[in-house]
Amino acid sequence: MNEAKKTYVLKLYVAGNTPNSMRALKTLKNILDEEFQGVYALKVIDVLKNPQLAEEDKILATPTLSKILPPPVRKIIGDLTDRERVLIGLDLLYEELNEEYGKE
Repeated sequence: MNEAKKTYVLKLYVAGNTPNSMRALKTLKNILDEEFQGVYALKVIDVLKNPQLAEEDKILATPTLSKILPPPVRKIIGDLTDRERVLIGLDLLYEELNEEYGKE
């Protein structure tokens, strides 16, 4: 491991096993497995079982993905099917674009 990689800490807030919640979780896991390859920690929080956690983190809609680390904190609301929007929200696509164009 020559290069230190950032570790991403993420929370996915869902409301039970609704189709949107399940789609968001499946989509997110695909993105994380392809793009983050083990440099992430994901906590799935069911707001129906833990409403206090949603209230503390000011979650108003589900599904919501919250990126805790690295800063800044970012939130993405929806079923996460727009892959590019998710990557931009996690600052991954932005960094890749900078690296790609910075090498010219």
